[in-house]
Amino acid sequence: MNLEEILNISGKPGLYKVISHSRGGLIVESIVDGKRMPVSINKNMSSLKDIAIYTLSGEKPLIEVFKAIHDMEEGGKAIDHKSSNAQLEEYFFNVLEDYDEDRVYTSDIKKVVQWYNLLLENDLLSFEELEEEKSSDEEE
Repeated sequence: MNLEEILNISGKPGLYKVISHSRGGLIVESIVDGKRMPVSINKNMSSLKDIAIYTLSGEKPLIEVFKAIHDMEEGGKAIDHKSSNAQLEEYFFNVLEDYDEDRVYTSDIKKVVQWYNLLLENDLLSFEELEEEKSSDEEE
C-alpha cells in the first residue's frame, strides 16, 4: 500500500487508511480495529509519506527508516514500542546512526516503531516505490 493513503490523525491513536473523500473531509478506516469514521478536513492529519526523521545531514523520509528497520530485522517485527526509553534510543541508533538526538524525541521513536509493527502486522508495508525511485535515480 502507498504510504500516501495511510494517515496519522492528531488526537487519535493508531493509523488510518483513506477509504474515500467526502464533502467535508475524508472517510478513514482504523488499521487497528477496522472501524470507519468521517474526519473533517480541519483535523490535523499527516500522510506517512510526508513524515521524515531529522538526521545530522538533513531529513530521511519515513519509508527509508521503515526500510532500514525491515532490513535490520530481516522482515520481522521491530522492538516493542513499550520498551524502556534507553532501549528504544539504542535500537533506533542501530537503525539510523545519524539521527538527530536533539530533535528526535523518544516519543517520536515510539511512534515510528509502533507504526512499523502495525503496518507489518497488517501487511501494508511495501518498498516497491522506494525501489522504483532508486532505479530511476540510477538511470539518470
